[in-house]
Amino acid sequence: MTLTAPAALVANERAVAVERAVAVEHAMSVEHAMRVEHAMRVETGDRDRDRDPDPLDLSELALADLGRDFAPPASHRLAALSDDAAIELQRRLGEVRRRVDAASAAVASELARRSARDLGYEGLAQRLGARTPEALVARVTGTSARDAAVLVRVGALVTAGSPLEETGQEWPGDGAADVTDHPATDGEPWLAPVGAAVAEARISVDAASVIRTGLGTPTASVTVAALADAAAGLVAEASRLSVERLAVRARERRAELDASAVPRRERELRAARYLRLSPQPDGMTRLNGLLDPESAAIVASAFDGITSPRRGGPRFVDSREVDRAQRLARDPRSTEQIALDGFVELVRLGGQVDAATPVVGTRTPAVRVLVTAADLDRGHGAAYLEGQTAPVSIATAERRICADGFVPVLFDDRGQPLDVGRAQRLFTTRQRIALAARDGGCRFPGCERPPAWCEAHHIDPWSSGGRTDVAAGVLLCRHHHLLVHDNGWRIRRSRDGDPPGTDGFVAIPPRALDPERRPLAMPTRSATVRRLARATPAA
Repeated sequence: MTLTAPAALVANERAVAVERAVAVEHAMSVEHAMRVEHAMRVETGDRDRDRDPDPLDLSELALADLGRDFAPPASHRLAALSDDAAIELQRRLGEVRRRVDAASAAVASELARRSARDLGYEGLAQRLGARTPEALVARVTGTSARDAAVLVRVGALVTAGSPLEETGQEWPGDGAADVTDHPATDGEPWLAPVGAAVAEARISVDAASVIRTGLGTPTASVTVAALADAAAGLVAEASRLSVERLAVRARERRAELDASAVPRRERELRAARYLRLSPQPDGMTRLNGLLDPESAAIVASAFDGITSPRRGGPRFVDSREVDRAQRLARDPRSTEQIALDGFVELVRLGGQVDAATPVVGTRTPAVRVLVTAADLDRGHGAAYLEGQTAPVSIATAERRICADGFVPVLFDDRGQPLDVGRAQRLFTTRQRIALAARDGGCRFPGCERPPAWCEAHHIDPWSSGGRTDVAAGVLLCRHHHLLVHDNGWRIRRSRDGDPPGTDGFVAIPPRALDPERRPLAMPTRSATVRRLARATPAA
């Protein structure tokens, strides 16, 4: 039906009137709904004041709605939370961060694809004035160049196995990008478990990055399947390890898969070493450098001796060192200043050495080499310098042994060093060497302190008849040694029913922390002992 102009105008006026009526009615219903919601909030607030506060609702923090003003939770609200609620809130925020980082990594990978080098100045990053896609991501997100590079690298793993790609769904927007030629799809297939874990927010992008770096790439002797199995195993371990410790485990796994490549990797690290002095405009000189593992072992040994009492070093030391330790504790210089002054003194003394003096013949700072007899005998495998996480070649181990001599430490079939000392109050030097070889540092769950910062703890108290034997001792840093003695913790030998990975000892928390006092595993940090355990067939 065709309306004349006046009829059309009348119809339009009627439509406008109806629309206004509907709008008024809607406004009234919205106002009513708002009043009801406000009343419910007041009533709920009155009830909430009568009970303990729950963890903050993440929606209150405006994490996703960028149209809302953001502010972190107020200190008085956090103070009102119970310990469990505060821990739960932090855990939930950690998962939110992993999800956000996974999404950010995926987008960073897409920005990198649109900024591919072969696109030249037509690439997205170049068109926007950024030299690289990493620089573009850093600019957009406000992160560091390192964090942006991690997002781009890990993003390639995430998008390669994206659930959206697997289901054929499209990303929101103008249309789905063609991902069939994405370089990560078939470029690093052994890292598929890592990409999947990031996409599911089970591990962080930093954890994924250190796994990728530590495992490296396939070779003639390390297959894609072997690396994929190693990647899956590291993903399973990631929830129990810090990112730093996960990086160590990734390097260890690579060394286990390809011991023949250890010398090559050692040469690569050694080739990357440098020391640079850069005069500054204010007259200061900046010291900058990188140490390969062998160089770091020598320098770290000297620095530990210089600064250890200031950084949580042993309490129970030789009586000749007590006065020095006390003087150092009272020294007004910062620990970093003491370290620098000690370095300068070492250089000064070294510069005064005359070839005719006995100083040249003195032993260098002690560098302890940890290596199995089997690897040493066949000249093939991996050795470790105490306090360093990267493996070194057997040739390096032989060279250090030639320069410094060696102290053999024999282990029984349970991975325990045989006793090398007599029963007395303090553990002897040889016993501490054995403990360092077995424990690799502080054995308290989650601690990363090296052997040089540790004290030998009697698991059976000396005052109650405990023996000063290696099998009855365990290395603890000063902090955890005090914690065990002063806060009701107990350490005992492991037994049937204890959690896996105890490596001979478990920590029993006080009832205040765990009413059931469930044992916590105290795994060794010594890569050599783990290597020895894998090489020894089960009885």
